[in-house]
Amino acid sequence: MVGGGVYNSRGLLSTCRYPPIEEAEMAMTSAPPADSEGIVLDIEGQRPNVLLRFSGAVRRFTKSSPIGMFAVGVWVLMFILAVFAPLFSPFDPLEADYSAIRAAPTAEHILGTDQLGRDLLSRIIFGTRITLIVSITSVFIGDLTGFVWGIASGYLGRRFDLISQRVVDVLMSFPGLILALLLLVVLGAGLFTVIVAISVTSIPSATRITRAVVLSIKETSYVEAAKINGASDIRIMVRHVAPQAVAPILVVATLHLGGAIFAESALSFLGMGIPPPAPSWGNMLGGVLAAAFRPPWWLVIFPGLAITFAIMAANLFGDAFRDFLDPKLRRRID
Repeated sequence: MVGGGVYNSRGLLSTCRYPPIEEAEMAMTSAPPADSEGIVLDIEGQRPNVLLRFSGAVRRFTKSSPIGMFAVGVWVLMFILAVFAPLFSPFDPLEADYSAIRAAPTAEHILGTDQLGRDLLSRIIFGTRITLIVSITSVFIGDLTGFVWGIASGYLGRRFDLISQRVVDVLMSFPGLILALLLLVVLGAGLFTVIVAISVTSIPSATRITRAVVLSIKETSYVEAAKINGASDIRIMVRHVAPQAVAPILVVATLHLGGAIFAESALSFLGMGIPPPAPSWGNMLGGVLAAAFRPPWWLVIFPGLAITFAIMAANLFGDAFRDFLDPKLRRRID
């Protein structure tokens, strides 16, 4: 090395900081093989198995957040209870036993009975169905609408963006529960109307977050290259912009699950949600408090614990999933 330069393989002095051509070619040849779509191939030149990739992602997620994996286990348990509710519930959730009204927890009725003698454990198990249907469906509809709206608003801009964001401002000016109550007053109580009311409350935040992501994506070089090549706005939004905005909206959706469970429980508690006698965690609390000024403890504790654990599991999973998708934290995990 002389004067800050180095001798290359041909004996010539060079001040270039880049590696010699031979080393660059060796580095290129040592790169992992990939197919035409950029997917890294395995040793045998085949695409990696989807199941193996999924299991690897699950291991990394478990390693990054054991608490988040515990939250996933809680939701898996809720799904099992919802699907196989008739197998797990010891009694019919709608069957009244007037000889066991407000019976304390016993060996026959593990969690006791309500004001009509219905088994509380069976009603909580069947109430899991209502909770999952309302929360997942409302979050899917609301966040999907906000996702599409945010992409169009952020990419198209100009007058469409101005008008759409003023509409979002109006929706965000109402508290979520108040907006849902107003919609239910117009639409009436019922499963479908509750889903619609809760989904509307999640649209503004999903729209704002997606729009913020799209504003940075549309300035990238590959979007500009697509414009130069003559791609239409619809094609650019679908093929180039939307895939890059999926990860943030997935995190938002997981965080919205807890809010949807709370909203459904609150609406049912106030008598504006799922109408009785359908078992819902919210109307179980609301019905017992309407029937007695000081209800028995088991009629309040057990439905309240079900709501608490479901919301806590949704929020913990949302936080863990957000950290898992963070590139800086993923490098630390790997």
